[in-house]
Amino acid sequence: MTLKELLSLHPNPFDKEQTMRITKAFAFAQEAHKGQLRKSGEPYFVHPVETAAILSRMGMGSITITAALLHDVYEDTEVTLDEIRKEFGKEVAFIVEGVTKLGKVQLKGSDEEYYLENLRKMFLAMAQDIRVVLIRLADRLHNMRTLQFHPPEKQQRIAKETMEIYVPIANRFGIGELRGELEDLCFKYLDPKNYQLVEKLEEDLYREREQYVNLAIIELKKELKKKRVPVVDIHGRAKRYYSLFLKLKAHEMRIEDIYDLVAIRIIVPSISSCYEALGIVHQKYRPMIGRIKDYISLPKPNGYRSIHTTVFGPKGKIMEVQIRSERMHNEAEYGIAAHWIYAYRKENKSWLPDWRQALFGRDHSHKVPEDELTWVRQLKDWNEETQKAPDEFWQSLRIDFFKNHIFAFTPQGDVIELPEGGTPIDFAYAIHSEVGDQAQGALINRKMSALDTPIHNGDLVEIILTKDKKLPSRDWLEFVKTANARSRIKASLRKGGVELI
Repeated sequence: MTLKELLSLHPNPFDKEQTMRITKAFAFAQEAHKGQLRKSGEPYFVHPVETAAILSRMGMGSITITAALLHDVYEDTEVTLDEIRKEFGKEVAFIVEGVTKLGKVQLKGSDEEYYLENLRKMFLAMAQDIRVVLIRLADRLHNMRTLQFHPPEKQQRIAKETMEIYVPIANRFGIGELRGELEDLCFKYLDPKNYQLVEKLEEDLYREREQYVNLAIIELKKELKKKRVPVVDIHGRAKRYYSLFLKLKAHEMRIEDIYDLVAIRIIVPSISSCYEALGIVHQKYRPMIGRIKDYISLPKPNGYRSIHTTVFGPKGKIMEVQIRSERMHNEAEYGIAAHWIYAYRKENKSWLPDWRQALFGRDHSHKVPEDELTWVRQLKDWNEETQKAPDEFWQSLRIDFFKNHIFAFTPQGDVIELPEGGTPIDFAYAIHSEVGDQAQGALINRKMSALDTPIHNGDLVEIILTKDKKLPSRDWLEFVKTANARSRIKASLRKGGVELI
């Protein structure tokens, strides 16, 4: 890939200063990696350029792309960090050093110990500069694309590590495009038999469904135009292999039960036009009862927003239609890192650059509900827990970070994010430590419920508080799901003089 091609990938043109910075880094890295080859036999310089290209397509700023071009220079060449700092500034050097540190995890213990240390470093890096992790994600994606040049044993190890660590982080950042490709690449190496099965199933049915979806697209374009609903784009979207496999497992491998093998995606300019388009789709095609999901009113925990509806399309065949604004589409494909950046800037006031501007190189000043950022604010606590009780941390992390999340509501309409299976005690501590300590009962959807009752998505939860000050119950530690609740309970008990074994 040439420098010109790299620059052209970005959705917004770079100004003169930004272009000069990237141009200088391109030439610097090319010279530093001169003579080095990858396992494929191609020049090593191809790797940092492809890493930078992934980030450029995502709309990252020139500082991030510059650091991506230089991310292996410090570790794999004679160039020092001082030289990078002198040539490209403190900010780029800081990021490059962070990426290098993140890559140095060498343990001889179990897989879990290795993953735990990797995640600990990931979290620490996220708390300091999210761009470090974004570069590492792009770096891993390109390495996965070229994994065929490694021996089978290494392929398995890298694919497993990617699925365990990098995929969940990409998912939490809301980078759907990157996460989906990583999942498919891991699936190919970790479960080749089922990968080939899914590949064959999709090949057999894709063409037939694609023709049917194309007919529906023509009809919907006509209806939307007639009702004067502006449309940015309308297209078919094939389901990714790994996502399809998970759905097939849930439906006992019956491909005929998968209605979104090829879905229609309608992209419109605004939120109001999303609902206008939904009305027109339902006027044209009868919706399936119970199959409308409004992720605009109730976004997914990683910030994903869209409307999904399943309808009886042309000739009565069932299909899925997804409706979202252009901004929602870009966030779903390339991530909503700006949402997390907002939290970092509030909590790390000593860090000078405007994160939104530094990351994206353009204005992302929209305010994001802080409820969506809870997990980011827990990074510091999680990092401290790894030092105290690694086994307990790993188990809680499986729930807090990797498990699917739900939304529940307070009586005031505030949204509380919890992992699936979260309890009223987890809910209470998510509001405030004092609410958790004083909890003595709960109403779930206005019905009295035990404090260990699992909360479901969309539940209305009210915590009943005791009027007398009290310590939390030790028994709560047996059923709480979140690390936040667990650590708050222990802290309150210790403060009250209760000895914990």
